[in-house]
Order: sequence, then structure tokens, then C-alpha cells
Amino acid sequence: MRFASFEAARYRACAPRLLRLRAIALALRGPPTLIERSYSPERLYNNRKMKVLYLKEADVERLVAVPEVIDVLDQAFRDQATGRAFTNPRTRLRMRGGTLHMMAAAIPGYFGYKAYTVAAGKARFQFFLFEAQTAELVAIMEADRLGQIRTGAATGLATRILSNPDAAEAAIFGTGWQAETQLLAMDAVRNLKRVWVVNRSPERRETFIAKMQDHVKARIAPAGSAEQAVRSSQIVTAITSSREPVFRGEWVHAGQHINAVGGNMLLRREIDDETLLRAHRIVVDSLDQAKNEAGEFLGVIETGRLHWEDFVELRDLAAGWKPGRTSSEDITLFKSQGLALEDVAIGKLVYERALERGMGARLEI
Repeated sequence: MRFASFEAARYRACAPRLLRLRAIALALRGPPTLIERSYSPERLYNNRKMKVLYLKEADVERLVAVPEVIDVLDQAFRDQATGRAFTNPRTRLRMRGGTLHMMAAAIPGYFGYKAYTVAAGKARFQFFLFEAQTAELVAIMEADRLGQIRTGAATGLATRILSNPDAAEAAIFGTGWQAETQLLAMDAVRNLKRVWVVNRSPERRETFIAKMQDHVKARIAPAGSAEQAVRSSQIVTAITSSREPVFRGEWVHAGQHINAVGGNMLLRREIDDETLLRAHRIVVDSLDQAKNEAGEFLGVIETGRLHWEDFVELRDLAAGWKPGRTSSEDITLFKSQGLALEDVAIGKLVYERALERGMGARLEI
């Protein structure tokens, strides 16, 4: 009891001084920040019911197109270079029968994440957009089309920075759904005269050409062979799920730019070691993600023929901190993995346009 009484007396004696110190600290600190106010119990309680905009695949397709979002990604990568935007590598959770993939990023004013599941050969994509200042969920989108557009636009940005401006012919390996926006992106950033299409199936090749010809300025033609397509082109884009290289490095020539887009798993490999070793500049959208997903790099890294320090991130080129090419004779290569940064940047544009045009449905959450 005597000890307790002593402690109480000491507290009473110190209390005025402690209160003065607390008042000074609060005065120096200033009022609560907007972010702190958004996390107050009262605000969280009041916002338990939110009106969230829901957009379907058809809405996304009507609101944005590949050529116009290339500049959107350019700005997003510039923001990342200057510390105003951030992206996390993709993570995967595998269970018997299915896999959950997740990726998140933040840009000025917004942050968001994409989650997609793959099971029994089928995939479903959803994108979630949050307003940064209020931390409120503002939109949910079906995101398969969003992913197709952003993947094509990233290739367009890299091609605009890395390829020679006078490139007139291009080759595309692959004729699937993703190949469509790859073609649109190349055609948007260069005045192409001809695009050679490579696919082992003549039927798929012809179907692709018939579908896409009216959407591009260039003339699309079936390639006589993979070698002919590569040797004839100044730009080569591979968008396949191949586990083996789709062309040989010996066919690559001076001044060429190559986009390797199809593989985002270590088991996939569209380009060979010789192509990598001949390249004067190798660019990735994210080094962290490339280390986890770029199967093309495994051999040259493990044998010490290339090192991670040899690669450049796309953000450094977009910001102008490093050159894309130093000569018209350089061979350049872009290895695309696909980033959440791209999803959030384009998702923001989709959301804002949907609000302007009154599109989408409102969900109470």
C-alpha cells in the first residue's frame, strides 16, 4: 500500500508537466491527416455501406482501346520511376485443382489489385479499384479484356521507345486472343507496311488475318516460315505459350527490336540464349517479377553469361534516365511479364470514363 501511495503521489506531481508536454506535441504535430481521419472508427462505421461501380467485360471494351492507353502506361512508368507509383510482383497460391493469382499496385490517387483464378483450363479475372485518400472501394471490373488491352499497350510502349522509327515490317508469332492487341499496338506506334504472321496452323493463321486486317494500316500476310518472318522484319513479337524457342537467334539481325510477351512462368521460353546474348539492350517491365517468372533468363543467368545488373527496367526508359538504343544498329529486346501497375493505370481510366458516361451498375456493399 505504501508503494502504491508513493506511485500515485508521484503521478499527481508529474501530471501537469506531462499534460503540457502532450499539448506541445499535438501542436507541433498538427491536426490528423486525411488518411488518419479516413480510418477513424466513426468514418469506418458510416462507410460500411458503399455504392460500388461494377463493370462487365463489354463495358471495358467500349470505354478504352489499345492505341490511346499507350500514353497512359507511359505516364504510369514515369510515376513509378519518380516514386509516385508502386507495384508488387504477382503472387500465386496453388491448390489441388486450381490456382489463385494476385497482383497489386498504387498510382497517384488510386490503388488496386487484380485477382484471377485458373481451374480446369478456365480463367476468371476480377479487378478492384480503391480511392487512395478515402480508402474506399470504388469499382469492381471483370478484367479479362483489361488484361488483354494492357498487355498490348505495354508492348506498344516498349516498341515505341526501343524500335527504330523507320521500321516498316514486323512479324508476330502466335494468333491467339492476346495476339490481337499486340498487333494493334505495333501498328499504332510505327508506320508498318507489312506484318508477317507465324503459326503452325494455316487455318488459325488465315482466321487471324481475316479478323484483324480491317483494324490496322499494315498489310497482314502469312509467313512462308519462321526464318523468313524474322529475317524480313525490323520488329518481332512473340505471344505464345511455348516452352521452346519459337525462332533462332542466328536469324536476328542488326537494328531489330524483339518483344517476348507470351511467357510469365519459368517453364515457358519463347526466345533462345543466342538471341539474349546478341541483344545490346534487354528491358524488363519489372526485375523483381522477371526473377520469378522469366524462363528465358534461367540459362544465361545460371551459367553467368548474363547478370541481373545487365537488364534495364522499362520505367527508367520511360523517364528518360537510360537510353533505349544508342545506335540504329543495336538489337533491343523487351521481356514482358505484365504488371499490376498497368492494370491500375488503365483501370482508373476505365472507371473515370464510366462515371462520365453513366455506364455500369451500382452495387451496395
